Amino acid sequence: MTTRQKTVKPKNPIYPKVVSALWLLFIGGFVAFILYIYAVSINFLNLFGELPNLRTLENPKSELSSELYSADNQLLGKYFRENRTPVEYEELPDNLVNALVATEDIRFEDHAGIDPQSMIRVAAGILTGQQKGGGSTLTQQVAKNLFDTRSDELNNGLLNDVPGVRMLILKTKEWIMAVKLERSYTKREILTMYLNTVDFGSNAFGVKVAAKTFFNKKPEELEVQESAVLVGLLKAPTYYSPKLYPENSKRRRNTVLAQMVKYGYMTEAEYNQLKEQDIKLDYRVESHNIGLAPYFRTEASKFLLQWCRENGYDLYADGLRIFTTIDSRMQKYAEDAVAEHMKDRQKAFFEHWKGRNPWVDRSMREIVDFPEQAIKRTDRYRRLKERFGDDTDSINYYLNKKVPMTIFSWDGEKEVVMSPMDSLKYYKHFLQTGFMAMEPQTGHIKAWVGGINYKHFKYDHVKQGARQPGSTFKPFLYTTAIENGYYPCYEVLDTQTCIPLPDGNMWCPNNADNKYSGEKYTLRRALAESVNSISAFLVNKLGAPSVAQTARRMGISTPLDETPSLVLGTSDVTLFDMVGAYGTFVNGGTWVQPNFITRIEDKHGNVIAEFVPKTVEALSEETAYMMIHMLKAAAEPGGTAYYGLRFRNGLKNEIGAKTGTTQNYSDAWFMGVTPDLVCGTWVGGEDRSIHFRTIALGQGGKLAMPIYGSFMQKVYKDKSLDVSKEPFPKPSMPLSVELDCEKYNQGVQIDSAQQDEFLNLPSQIDLDAEI
Repeated sequence: MTTRQKTVKPKNPIYPKVVSALWLLFIGGFVAFILYIYAVSINFLNLFGELPNLRTLENPKSELSSELYSADNQLLGKYFRENRTPVEYEELPDNLVNALVATEDIRFEDHAGIDPQSMIRVAAGILTGQQKGGGSTLTQQVAKNLFDTRSDELNNGLLNDVPGVRMLILKTKEWIMAVKLERSYTKREILTMYLNTVDFGSNAFGVKVAAKTFFNKKPEELEVQESAVLVGLLKAPTYYSPKLYPENSKRRRNTVLAQMVKYGYMTEAEYNQLKEQDIKLDYRVESHNIGLAPYFRTEASKFLLQWCRENGYDLYADGLRIFTTIDSRMQKYAEDAVAEHMKDRQKAFFEHWKGRNPWVDRSMREIVDFPEQAIKRTDRYRRLKERFGDDTDSINYYLNKKVPMTIFSWDGEKEVVMSPMDSLKYYKHFLQTGFMAMEPQTGHIKAWVGGINYKHFKYDHVKQGARQPGSTFKPFLYTTAIENGYYPCYEVLDTQTCIPLPDGNMWCPNNADNKYSGEKYTLRRALAESVNSISAFLVNKLGAPSVAQTARRMGISTPLDETPSLVLGTSDVTLFDMVGAYGTFVNGGTWVQPNFITRIEDKHGNVIAEFVPKTVEALSEETAYMMIHMLKAAAEPGGTAYYGLRFRNGLKNEIGAKTGTTQNYSDAWFMGVTPDLVCGTWVGGEDRSIHFRTIALGQGGKLAMPIYGSFMQKVYKDKSLDVSKEPFPKPSMPLSVELDCEKYNQGVQIDSAQQDEFLNLPSQIDLDAEI
């Protein structure tokens, strides 16, 4: 019997070597990968560019809009490069969070910043050419958005310009920063950071602004289908914009809703109910051109930009909270009053100049080359001049080439085809205005309207522009007279006064009606009826320099020509200064600098600046009160403001007033004062040559005063404002002169008790009998 020997198959000597090699390759690759990650993190030999430092990680910064608030805590507007306002996690609705996670990163709660499954899926997709979805987690996207990991500043290493390598380095940096973020912040904080930093299009950065832009809602008010629209926008903000491409947006919204069904955040029945619904928008892109107080916001920005430069802040990125003196209710009443009156007066202006151009010289003859000269002051002309130099034919070709444009009208914007030259002529036909209301005791500006429409007319007529004030300048003359021993009952003959000038000519101003009555006028009556001959008499006695000095002491900052005509308002002033100056009369002689910012907070709510206005003891209390007494006469029978205020607007309380109309009716002014508010109004053409042709239409009492009357009506009607109708407070000390001219002319001296009785009178007219 033979024994069969067992055959032993020899071992393959290659197999263990392959396994060993693979293990070595794996271990080597892993070590190399770790070394590569480390090299990127330390920017080894400056090959990869810098990473954000630890301090940046602990204090991640994205641009935040600075917000401007009214005194009654209403948001007036924002200053931004990227319109972003942060939201807290508690303000996020569950449906928004669920839609985001279901669509962008379903394993968000499980990974540590990098999702291996997503990376494997992406790698497989690249190899097979069937890539589905990206591999970036929400945390990686936060890293990219917060730290701008793809900026040239962080990617200036030696290898960053190598094709293919740059993207690998970028992704590596985002992996590193994502892991660091996960170590430093909670999942809720990271998700909140994400929703505060992403771009939703339509100049909406962050979900709070996006919710307001597309649906005019707060984030917590969003319904599930609205949240799905916003999450859908993140894939491509323009392509999926519900405003620009509603069908694309609806399709993407339904994809997001389907993801929510897939991962159990909503039922199939709920999805079927929502998927056919159209998207309902309340679309409002925030813009500097719209909203409450746009002229004020622009002027405020000039002050704020300077303050930020001096104190190391960025107005457009640091999320400052700026608190102003503006009252949103008064601001709205002012804007409404301006719109109502100016729409009516513009219609009258068009009819007045029908068939003619309104730019005329002093003889009311048309200025033939006015448009050609005016257009040379425009930015469009300057750009064409830079492009074509002295080639006037080319310049004129483009100035007269008709193009589609949107123009302003009081009936709403209109789409037209018009040349730039025709556009200029059209806009020059419009009357402009400025209105400002201020609290005299504090200098707080409560309302500011710089023009008729900020989008189409950027020039501010409150502080930026200066115009001749006409007779509204006369109170500075009468104040100077009171300070030099004159008094309200002092009488002057209404006769022509001529004053020699340094050039040898004589200055002989006429009254408005070109007549002299020869009557005696008290100073109070002369101011009320704005009699020029009395002003000429006083300036001849007092000298123009002394009047200019008084005006400057009361806050007039523009240059004043110290010639006799100054007292009739021939030197340009701003409405801003005039309102501040008139406030001195109400405030017992103390000038308070008009102010509009009370405090500034940083993004954390810390007060970083508070502002106290400058004050000057400009007048004695007695002088200030006597001027109030004189200004009240304009609102009494015979005064220039009597009919308009008392009958047309039904204002029965004590009001001090002064109208002003300049030569050829180029400027119409009205100043009104009450114990609580000082207001000023100016109306006129953009150029002095543009105006009505008659005093009946162009005077301050007709063209400017109605805005004040309408504004005060609205203010008094709003009881929440608590604006008083009480008489002006009497001075703390007895007056040294008699204010009742009948008693004064009879030579009757009254004791202090009798004087108190007189000062307690609400006015010298029976107001209840007027209406």
